[in-house]
Amino acid sequence: MTKDITKVTPYNSEATKKSQVEDMFDNIAPKYDLLNHVLSMKIDVLWRNTLVKMMKNDNPQEVLDVATGTGDLAITIEKGTNAKVIGLDLSQQMLNVGVIKIKKLNLDGKISMQKGDAENLPFEDNRFDAVSVAFGVRNFENLKKGLAELRRVVKDNKSVYILEFSKVEGFLGPFYMFYFKNILPAIGRLVSKDNRAYTYLPDSVNAFPFGEKMKQILLDTGFKKVEYKKLSLGIATIYKATK
Repeated sequence: MTKDITKVTPYNSEATKKSQVEDMFDNIAPKYDLLNHVLSMKIDVLWRNTLVKMMKNDNPQEVLDVATGTGDLAITIEKGTNAKVIGLDLSQQMLNVGVIKIKKLNLDGKISMQKGDAENLPFEDNRFDAVSVAFGVRNFENLKKGLAELRRVVKDNKSVYILEFSKVEGFLGPFYMFYFKNILPAIGRLVSKDNRAYTYLPDSVNAFPFGEKMKQILLDTGFKKVEYKKLSLGIATIYKATK
């Protein structure tokens, strides 16, 4: 039986999921980019580029990137669309790494980073031309509340783009799950020194709804149209939900 995603937490402590997720990303922030690219063999770069190509058709002028982390997607969006981007994240340590990257690229006039909660966004209704989240919705304490907030701040007839891990189906599924549940956490622990962070990753992916289930959740949230695209045999999926 699949576990409820809201009950899957990084440290299994008495603290709220939100607090544990913040602590986890603060802990792994210095090694996050290195681990991300090593563990995904840089295929995550291709995934972000695919999302931005889809978003570019909307010709956005201002984009909100939720769960921005160290800003990789925010940077890709700015380069691909020339939009002004606000990156928001729960973890100050991740944002600190992102701010340094953005300054090095001379993009601090185009991308701003701020600490904030995806489930209580500090923005007015119907503000953004597009909203994005890469590998962040799994970490929401209340998935439906978080999705409703993403919908609230995007303009009518504009879209929310969600890039999230899903599951490889078919004969390759068991091989991928072995890597995901055994090899990946071992490398993650070795490099990040955080014993739980990279065990939480496969646990949360395993519990997260994907494909048609996620599409239905987005429709139930009030989006009028939802389409999705599987990437790399289903390792990840992009959902485009239009308000």
